[in-house]
Amino acid sequence: GYPVTEEATDKLCQDIENFREKAGMSEHSVKKEQLINWKILKQSEGQLLATNAYALLTSDYFSFSKTQCAVFKGTDRAVFLDKREFIGPIYTQIEEAVDFVLRNIRLGATIDGLVRKEKYELPPEAIREMIINAHCHRNLLDESCIQVAVYDDRLEVTSPGGLYNGLTYEEVMNGHSKIRNKGIANIFSQMGLVEAWGSGIKRILNAAEEYGLPKPRFQEFDNMFRVELFRTNQVTDQANQVTDQANQVTDQANPNPKKLEQDAETNVLSEKEREILNLVRIQPSITQKEMASILGWNLANVKYYITKLKDKKYLTRQG
Repeated sequence: GYPVTEEATDKLCQDIENFREKAGMSEHSVKKEQLINWKILKQSEGQLLATNAYALLTSDYFSFSKTQCAVFKGTDRAVFLDKREFIGPIYTQIEEAVDFVLRNIRLGATIDGLVRKEKYELPPEAIREMIINAHCHRNLLDESCIQVAVYDDRLEVTSPGGLYNGLTYEEVMNGHSKIRNKGIANIFSQMGLVEAWGSGIKRILNAAEEYGLPKPRFQEFDNMFRVELFRTNQVTDQANQVTDQANQVTDQANPNPKKLEQDAETNVLSEKEREILNLVRIQPSITQKEMASILGWNLANVKYYITKLKDKKYLTRQG
């Protein structure tokens, strides 16, 4: 009963082509015939019928198909600093969830000769792989959703469904894979999101090792699968210090500690203003140019919202 529209089909085909181009893959024109061959659409008695994969790739039809993202103060889930919920086509959820994590971890800079290179504290390829894997392997018969949590000491991605079809933990760690959602995995492969089935865990481990991070942890429990990517102790100490500083600044400008949350809920603060505040919480010395780069805005936008936040007494300039 889910409608197959020309508009949704054309958009999916175009998005697959765009992802291929972005991934540096060979040009390949994608039409509805390919979607039929890939079993994303089904032809029956002259009609095109939608599969579950088609609905997941074109809409927010299934209420459980969403990615919940949150930043927590400290190392447990007691206090939220920020939270978002992403719905819609699952490949857009992945992009938005990755961007959310990158906005909420530290971005540093190193000097290589005369060149200044920016580097996130966690490897973006590992973050991306964790979230893609969660969507490829989640159990769609379970109405829980995928959760992405950023703590002071780690990034945690949890997906519904344990290991699939008799696969053991040891086999997973050795690169074996049994794909639960073959249609989705195939489309991700066509889009360049998945390089080779079964390579995800190894890529996460390798990326962490190259960054000099502790070994990631993989857990199966209560019919859930969780991957944890650890931030270094140095970064954890810095994050705690930054959080303490941010709390002191917030307390000075804001006698009521619940006011920020209340203002957000009553629309006193816009989403863009909250994004700016969140970056300052994480890195109080961040520059306007760095904000613009992380958020993908132009510099004038950043300056505009900073001025609004100063007018509302949420930010003050020091130094």
